[in-house]
Amino acid sequence: MAERVDIAVIGAGAAGLFASIWAGRHARSQGRSLSIVALDGARKLGAKILVAGGGRCNVTHRAVEKSDYAGSSRNAIGKVLRAFDVPQTIAFFGELGVTLKEEETGKLFPITDDAHTILNALLDATRDAGVQLRHPWRVGSVARLSDGRFVITGQEQPGGEELPTITARVVILATGGMALPKTGSDGTGYGFAKALGHTVTPVVMPALVPLVLDARSFVRTLSGLTVPARLEVRSGTGKKLCSFTNSTLCTHFGLSGPGPLDISRYYFDALLVDPGAGLYINWSPGVTGEELDRLLIDKRAQSPVSVLTSVPVSIPERLARALCFEAGVEGNLRAEHLPRESRRALVTMTTSMRLPVAESRGYTYAEVTAGGVPLSELHLGTMCSRVTPGLYICGEICDVDGRIGGFNFQWAWASGYLAGKAAAGAVG
Repeated sequence: MAERVDIAVIGAGAAGLFASIWAGRHARSQGRSLSIVALDGARKLGAKILVAGGGRCNVTHRAVEKSDYAGSSRNAIGKVLRAFDVPQTIAFFGELGVTLKEEETGKLFPITDDAHTILNALLDATRDAGVQLRHPWRVGSVARLSDGRFVITGQEQPGGEELPTITARVVILATGGMALPKTGSDGTGYGFAKALGHTVTPVVMPALVPLVLDARSFVRTLSGLTVPARLEVRSGTGKKLCSFTNSTLCTHFGLSGPGPLDISRYYFDALLVDPGAGLYINWSPGVTGEELDRLLIDKRAQSPVSVLTSVPVSIPERLARALCFEAGVEGNLRAEHLPRESRRALVTMTTSMRLPVAESRGYTYAEVTAGGVPLSELHLGTMCSRVTPGLYICGEICDVDGRIGGFNFQWAWASGYLAGKAAAGAVG
């Protein structure tokens, strides 16, 4: 016989845990006792939370705006974010005994600098809300019955143990996307969403992902070098489409760090509609090509390397010499002896160099997934499906992805909050 519950939450990551907490809390606030289960296939919960922010868990950002996100309509994203904002996030964790600190970048971390602090607080709050956490409990299928209930079947466990079938009055789908598959995000939630009548965007791809450059690129020889840089996506006709200025790390495979991760989805998205689109880098952000050209002329008694290492946003000597070499310029030669063509080549190489991007490092190294269930298929005030009554969808499975810095967690908190409260309210 199938086990009956009121609410089944599929996925116990950030959004799933938050939805579970608020479902339980909302039911109690109305004096009702609901049976709520949160199902997850992982043996240990919260793997993605534990690796976030270098193991410190970047909970949110001091200033979260709809413009920090891509995917579905930004107005739609903004409406969801306003339902549970940054002050509410800080207050929520504060009530759980977790104090957050704000760093210079605007990122908020627990004062312990330990992601376990966040995970443990969420797990305790989930249990305190009366939610049963079941794992490893890997869902195999979800279907809606003619009476409006949902039937959830589990996949057979490695030891051969069969999981019971569960019927639920409402379901919250919070399975995540495909980023960091070793944490359990393998995209199965998209299949569940489709089986329940939803669509998934035609393109689903890694976002916040490191960039692999052509093996012949000199950038790969600068492994370990970190500089502030401006990255810009341009169309095949040269139109500027998007830019980010942030820390950029040169690696043995190409580029990583906040800047490259932020711009990765915009670059690959541009390539889908314009194969001629390119990614360009200014190694000295704030200095234009015209300004650098004038500096090389005005400081003609200095060497090109000296000029590059003394610009307002100075370039490390190691990088300066590499740029000179790639531009075919003798780095120690007095700038006044540079032919005009060589000077212009160095200027372009420094302030508007096209990066030979070969590919991304894929889902294994991506921090989030771009694409998913469009928000147009959900009621934004509740995250309830417009297609299937009783179904709520939240978190990374939605077509929403934010930039690096805690924005994706804030989406998980806001969408999970709406889904959890609405699901509990729907169980009359």
